[in-house]
Amino acid sequence: MMRARWVLAGFALLGAVLLAGLGVWQVERRAWKLALIDRVERRLAAPPVAPPPPSRWAAIGPDDAYTRLVVTGRWRKVPPVFVQAVTDLGGGFWVISPLDTARGTILINRGFVPRRDPALVTEGSARVTGLIRVTEPGGAFLRHNDPAADRWYSRDVAAIAAARRLGPVAPFFVDADATPGSNGPRGGLTIVKFRNNHLVYALTWFTLAAMMAYFAWRIAHRTAGRSD
Repeated sequence: MMRARWVLAGFALLGAVLLAGLGVWQVERRAWKLALIDRVERRLAAPPVAPPPPSRWAAIGPDDAYTRLVVTGRWRKVPPVFVQAVTDLGGGFWVISPLDTARGTILINRGFVPRRDPALVTEGSARVTGLIRVTEPGGAFLRHNDPAADRWYSRDVAAIAAARRLGPVAPFFVDADATPGSNGPRGGLTIVKFRNNHLVYALTWFTLAAMMAYFAWRIAHRTAGRSD
């Protein structure tokens, strides 16, 4: 019986160590998240820059998201892709069109519309400011893109380029800013918000670790007292 109590105390102590480790991990995650938020806020406040050249496209990834760009070129006259969206304006679609620039073709999320409109085909020159966004391959939760039926649930750059036969395109897309006075798609609806509950999680794990450590101490103390 006494040996079983020592074993139980050992397991409780091990649990306390594991729970404390989870707390430390959440503290580290919080530091990472705060650094990410600071980095993104500085990008949003910075003036827009030219898009990276094709030689750097392969290096573009999540760490480049929300960098402000200014892109000039000519719209390629192809039917836009309508990607289902839910925004503060309600349900509708993002309108995705290719812009041919001196640095290659870049997909532009021109903004939100409440319904599909084939008349939204673009042409002519354009200057677009907006934010780099990383591709969204595959589709949405439980809803896969269906290029053959032209049904889209995520902004999958490679799949959209293949469906519209655009050839090589940048591996990212650009969320266009709002254009004052425009009657076209409503830009500037990008929501830049990061959940940061890591401190709450850390305190929870540390509290559970303390409870387990106290439980282990009580068992060991009672067992030692009975063995005297």
